[in-house]
Amino acid sequence: MAGSALVVIDMINRYEHADAELLLPSARRVVPRIQLLLERARRGGTPIIYVNDNFGQWRSHHGEILQTALDGPHADLVKPLLPDEDSLFVLKARHSIFFETPLGYLLGQLEVDHLVLCGQATEQCVLYSALDAHIRHIDVTVVRDAVAHLHRDLADAALKMMETNMSARLRGADADDLPL
Repeated sequence: MAGSALVVIDMINRYEHADAELLLPSARRVVPRIQLLLERARRGGTPIIYVNDNFGQWRSHHGEILQTALDGPHADLVKPLLPDEDSLFVLKARHSIFFETPLGYLLGQLEVDHLVLCGQATEQCVLYSALDAHIRHIDVTVVRDAVAHLHRDLADAALKMMETNMSARLRGADADDLPL
């Protein structure tokens, strides 16, 4: 029987990009919620997959990206979410967690057919990832209080689109029915 995986999108970040000031307040609010999800997934034995922008540092190992983020001005947002020794890490090129990544293959190897998405940004990478999962017939739950946004109105619209058009389940991090 297939299972679920928690996917943490783009949270290993220096927050030095052009729209970082728009993202930071929301990112600060979601870090404790993502931390809760990580704890639940680890307790339940659910695979945790970090899928992260490469920031122009295409490396086969995630250590350099982690260290770069920890050396950045917002390490306080990264430290609580660090991968443990069992976490998996996939580098992505663009918005979707699937675009030009080995994630589809990895999910097949793990026998995962349900993704629990958290991270950033709701109206960009989370939305495009949910769409790409949907077209691959992978079920999605978006943890609405564990996704950061740039623009609240666009994030609300993106969540509605994911629920309505992609059959994504929207849940809070405290929900009893999260498949973690």
